[in-house]
Amino acid sequence: MLMSVDTDLLRILADPLRMRIVTLLARETLCTTHLVAETGARQTNLSNHLKVLREAGVVDTEPCGRFTYYRLRPEVVETLAGQFAGLAAEARATGGTKRACP
Repeated sequence: MLMSVDTDLLRILADPLRMRIVTLLARETLCTTHLVAETGARQTNLSNHLKVLREAGVVDTEPCGRFTYYRLRPEVVETLAGQFAGLAAEARATGGTKRACP
């Protein structure tokens, strides 16, 4: 069985600032103001990255007055981790297989 990894999601998470945001949100639900303080990113830059994460389904939002809180959706990260685990299992299972050159 050929395993694959969600390359779109991988590309989204490969950005260092987005990965920092995901790491912070793994620990607690934070608003934009907290994320600006924690990352040192400018508000507009951070908002653009949060939009990408939200559209990809990586984070959920929760309005709270004039603030928006962001929460990591752990099942998205688990799915990606499972895809990598599947690749590793496939490599273990077929480790001795070598295709002959034509």
